Amino acid sequence: MQTLARVAVLSIGGIICTGVVTRTQAAGFIEDSKATVMFRNTYYNDDYREGSGVSKLEEWGQGLQLNYTSGFTQGTVGFGLDAIGQYGLRLDGGGQASATGPGTDFAAGGDDRQPTNMFPRDSDGSSVNQFGTLSLGAKMKIANTEIHTGVLQPYLPVVNYIDGRLLPQLFQGTQITSTDIAGLTATVGQIDKVKDRGSSSYDNMKISGAVGDSNVFRFAGADYQLTKALKVQYYYGGLKDFYKQHFLGAVHKWDLGPGVLTSDLRYFNSRPDGANGRGDSEFSSSGYYGNGVTRGKIDNDIYSGLFSYKYGAHTLALGYQKSEGESYFPSINNGAGSGLPDHRRHARALRCSWRASLARALLLRLRGAGPARFDGRDALHPWR
Repeated sequence: MQTLARVAVLSIGGIICTGVVTRTQAAGFIEDSKATVMFRNTYYNDDYREGSGVSKLEEWGQGLQLNYTSGFTQGTVGFGLDAIGQYGLRLDGGGQASATGPGTDFAAGGDDRQPTNMFPRDSDGSSVNQFGTLSLGAKMKIANTEIHTGVLQPYLPVVNYIDGRLLPQLFQGTQITSTDIAGLTATVGQIDKVKDRGSSSYDNMKISGAVGDSNVFRFAGADYQLTKALKVQYYYGGLKDFYKQHFLGAVHKWDLGPGVLTSDLRYFNSRPDGANGRGDSEFSSSGYYGNGVTRGKIDNDIYSGLFSYKYGAHTLALGYQKSEGESYFPSINNGAGSGLPDHRRHARALRCSWRASLARALLLRLRGAGPARFDGRDALHPWR
């Protein structure tokens, strides 16, 4: 019998900002420093209405994240520090998970009501009561080029941290960003480890369903403002022994009436690398390969377009996305590391999808701080 599930996720959060200084020239290590505190209360309920086995995955927790970003020391070469502290407190949750975790093998034992992936697991399969981490990073600035090493939260088409559930995902590596050439933003870097949103440790990376892992993800690309209204993009991202991915994008904005019409076109090309290309089963991808075969080499192309009209705080959008190839769309640890208009279906091969949405930006004005977007990112443009 086909199993039907109903998922409900409710998150309530707030952001407090302190110590913000806006100047053209760097004022100094302390003077330009900024600290933000994010509180997020999340309830997750995945209710399996039909079928046997687990009836629901359920969890409720309170999350806190402290972001500290220093300024740069004065001089030709400036130095600075970044820090991200995360803490999660479980308020309520399911019992003991099955041997292989929720959503994978419900026949392997465990309780009828099981925990989700918002918290790390204890030795008995239940969620821990609390967990926390402190991640540090160093940075250097020369002219308009910044080098960051340590904790990273990249926000690019080929790698994008997940901000769902209780606490955001974090990466460890090095990223260089330069805006020395007018109109051009160039980025290059390498990621070594990832800390998933329900984890207290940094681990090697993999794609969804893989057994093998990798500690090398390299990325590079650029955004170029060709005209005032048109921006073009190219990015490359490669997870060693899994996949190589190329991205092309174009964003055009047109003043139309009282609002702005934005056209956002994107193309992803993903192909195998290393062990995946050699057919190693531990590095294989999920997909539809014919004759009942569901694992194999990376082979995916995605074409998408998102057209939105923004008037004041309101945005009306219509998007179309087409996925071709035998494999699912690859991304690090099954994350939203792509900038797909319909990221909810990004894993499926051979599928087309339409998306229409109406959004209203919710702004908070806090004492001593300027406007802050409530959810921290634009829901219609996942990586911007």
